[in-house]
Amino acid sequence: MKIVSLFSVVRGYNIPIIVLAQYLSAIFILAPEIRALDILLDFYLFLIVFASAITIASGYIINNFYDSQKDLINRPNKSMLDRLVSQKTKLNVYFCLNFLAVLMASIVSWRAFLFFSVYIFMIWFYSHKIKKYPIIGNLMSALLAVIPFFAILLYFYNKISFEEIENHMSHFVVISAHAVFLFLLLLIREMIKDLENLKGDLVSDYRTIPVLYGEKISKQIITILTLLTVLPVYVLVNVYDVGYMDIYFYVCFGVLLFFLIYLWKSDSKEQYLRLHNVLKFLIVSGVCCIVLINPSVLWHGRELISNY
Repeated sequence: MKIVSLFSVVRGYNIPIIVLAQYLSAIFILAPEIRALDILLDFYLFLIVFASAITIASGYIINNFYDSQKDLINRPNKSMLDRLVSQKTKLNVYFCLNFLAVLMASIVSWRAFLFFSVYIFMIWFYSHKIKKYPIIGNLMSALLAVIPFFAILLYFYNKISFEEIENHMSHFVVISAHAVFLFLLLLIREMIKDLENLKGDLVSDYRTIPVLYGEKISKQIITILTLLTVLPVYVLVNVYDVGYMDIYFYVCFGVLLFFLIYLWKSDSKEQYLRLHNVLKFLIVSGVCCIVLINPSVLWHGRELISNY
């Protein structure tokens, strides 16, 4: 049961999604000219992805450590499961995971070591201080969730020469547009979580937007953020070719339209939880739909490699 409890604390069900998203981004967006097998067997890329995964897992631990009282109100069942592992054990695992992450990053390069050291500090600082503040806490949470994708972006750009950077700028713009879209979805999810956890935030003195300004203002901000998702999608669909993934974006717009309608009718924790789950579904399905950008990239990559 303690193993199950620790799995719950680190949210082990999220980690495979993060790993899958990083590898799919590398194969279909950042390096489509490289054979997929070569990317999967890249030892240094594996270290970057694995370091990202365990850093995020350690982030969940420290976040759980600081939110233990609030979670007793908002998520009593999960909180009781999480408490089967002592706070001391959680902190020991937290420091071990962080040490392992920076150790693997140092094997890749000193830049990777610096990147993950700063990333770990940012996660701790968010959990310890920033999370309780409105707006900036939501923004930083969404930003921290997107940063691992820029880790592999920097890894691939570190391997090319200055002359090749211009040829790869389209890849940078595409992944940036994807990151902005993902960032907005994550930010909307954080806003929904504030509505969902309103009761616990009030008791724990978390100064979130619903606590300070009310649910109506929070819903208005969520509506604006939802409308802003049009901008990165326009860049991806109309400026750059994302293949069949444009189907995903069109479906997203339909789902987000009903999402907004249901949002303005919602006033209970159960309803906000449904909206939260809708956003999680869109995020996870978006990861899986990366393969639709160019389904033939695996074959073309193999052709290019074999021609050298």
